[in-house]
Amino acid sequence: MTAVRQDAWSPDDDLILAEVTLRHIRDGSTQLAAFEEVGQRIGRTSAACGFRWNSCVRKRYDEAIGMAKQQRQKRNYLKKQGISSISGAERLVAEDGDAVKADLLSAESLSLDAIIRYLRQWKGTVQDMSRQIRQLEKEVKEKDEQLREFKEQNEKLSKEVDEVQTDYQVVNDDYKALIRIMDRARRLAFLAEEPEEDRARFKMDANGNLERIE
Repeated sequence: MTAVRQDAWSPDDDLILAEVTLRHIRDGSTQLAAFEEVGQRIGRTSAACGFRWNSCVRKRYDEAIGMAKQQRQKRNYLKKQGISSISGAERLVAEDGDAVKADLLSAESLSLDAIIRYLRQWKGTVQDMSRQIRQLEKEVKEKDEQLREFKEQNEKLSKEVDEVQTDYQVVNDDYKALIRIMDRARRLAFLAEEPEEDRARFKMDANGNLERIE
């Protein structure tokens, strides 16, 4: 009995599922048989394998499925013609001439056409990726240039900030010195201005001498 697993499908599991299913398609077997074989190999139920194939894996192998079906058609065609092997095909070509040879080339061209379409699709994909890479390289270059400009602006602003801080420190020191001078001058002026009643008074006596009046 096939074990039931609850863990997620790994890339290796998907690859086994794809390889076995494509082989069954090429051989003219059923997908159900493929799912049962895969389930035995990776320890899952055939239902789980079928669900995984239809919901996820199959979408990635559309081109390969088409090629497998074409190979199956080719095999069925050769069987109908009584050809069971390559050696038999070569023998019939030698015996029957151009007619059978043309039939074989027609069957083989099915796979070749699928391969050519597949390679063209890859070529288009590579070209698209190349364009995207060039665009990304251009954007990275522009971002690097902007970053360089920002760094220069930052350095310039940092220098200006340092200069402003230096000027502020000088002005602040001058301001404090001025405050100290003004405070000292105010104290001196306060001492110099004595009240009228605190001033000493003098009068001249009969002999012409000054004497202080209390």
